[in-house]
Amino acid sequence: MSAHTHGRTMFLTCYADTHQYGWHHVDLFVHDGAGREVNWVHWQVDQDGPDGADAATARVEPALRRTSEWQRGVSADGSEYWIAQAAWGD
Repeated sequence: MSAHTHGRTMFLTCYADTHQYGWHHVDLFVHDGAGREVNWVHWQVDQDGPDGADAATARVEPALRRTSEWQRGVSADGSEYWIAQAAWGD
């Protein structure tokens, strides 16, 4: 199944708790065909970063599949994050 469904794109974002906020989570974002965010949900992870996000997603949303490799980024405040495309399995 494609990450694009009815003109929408889904992607996962996970983080490193760089600033020690204590909020360890992964987000699932849904954007419409124009790139606007139309939905968002998150769940907690036991471990920051891609491995923790993959493990938590498999447990919380077993039908949700990552469809691309994780791409690392660093935000303006120095926080490390990763983004990957996702899709619902059959």
